Amino acid sequence: MKALVYHGPDRLDWEEVPDPRIIDPTDAIVGVDSVTICGTDLHIRKGDVPEVSAGRILGHEAVGTVEAVGSAVSTVKPGDRVLVSCITACGRCRFCREHRYGQCLGGGGWILGHTIDGTQAEYVRVPFADTSTYAVPDHLDDEAVLMLADIMPTAYEVGAVNGRIRPGDTVVIVGAGPIGLAAVLSAKLYSPGRIVVIDIADGRLDAAKQFGADLVVNPDFQDPVEAVRAVTDGLGADVTIEAVGTPATFELCTTLVRPGGHVANVGVHGAPATLHLEDLWIKDVTITTGLVDTWSTPTLLDLMKSGQVDPRPFVTHRFALDDVLDAYRVFGAPADTGALKVVMHNTRIHSTT
Repeated sequence: MKALVYHGPDRLDWEEVPDPRIIDPTDAIVGVDSVTICGTDLHIRKGDVPEVSAGRILGHEAVGTVEAVGSAVSTVKPGDRVLVSCITACGRCRFCREHRYGQCLGGGGWILGHTIDGTQAEYVRVPFADTSTYAVPDHLDDEAVLMLADIMPTAYEVGAVNGRIRPGDTVVIVGAGPIGLAAVLSAKLYSPGRIVVIDIADGRLDAAKQFGADLVVNPDFQDPVEAVRAVTDGLGADVTIEAVGTPATFELCTTLVRPGGHVANVGVHGAPATLHLEDLWIKDVTITTGLVDTWSTPTLLDLMKSGQVDPRPFVTHRFALDDVLDAYRVFGAPADTGALKVVMHNTRIHSTT
């Protein structure tokens, strides 16, 4: 089969590799129909994730068709159309029993495209298939469902749920990339009073308004602290969601939150951020962090089926799977391309069946 292989920093190749095979009785082999690229993949490409070794097939999100299953798999069968989750769950360890699948002790967690071969390929081996794949309803298209592999559950769980958004709240989201925009959709499910989005890219602020933001702020032209205080009677936001992953954006979120409010950190940080406890200790502020667990995926699928969540506008660019290197170039330069999410469709593996 063909797959995207990491050979070290800034060295990705679309090349011929051996087909995956069943290793454990809980495995499934899934033929990849549609796949996307995550910001984490860009960090891997740059060499920022040392756990990813040379020779690894990248990718941790896909919609596909089950080709084969191990002897212990009972809930999916060949021919089933499934969503492959970014998080793999053994379903038995302490953390899986608490629905903290991202912390799985039984061989799961974030492993696809990280510690085992991933989804940016024609086929992928999915461990613990019963608890790591989700049936795709017939009337939902691949592109929409694919957004539920990572960005939507991440924004919903680590942003909206951890932030404890309540009806009428002022929610401030710092960062209008795919995760920040997914946080807008997630926040809307809780009937906030207003959603404010802060970003330095006007194109992404325009997208935020299309996704449902009530107010957008570009810090290059407007002081975000003054803007938020102006719409909250000087108090600050009830909930701030950090969706970038830099020290400056995290510290901004802690500045914008009101006494008694919540800061939900979603962004992946690669450098230390200062926690200003000298200011925060007296304000009763709650700060949460987390890796997505994907416990919400069935709920989000139900919301999609009922029309309450529509993630299709995330997809701005489409490619054939063979053109994955072009997709990386487009996704990696959003300021020039306007890319939010790119999707690669595989038209080869099922064309003769």
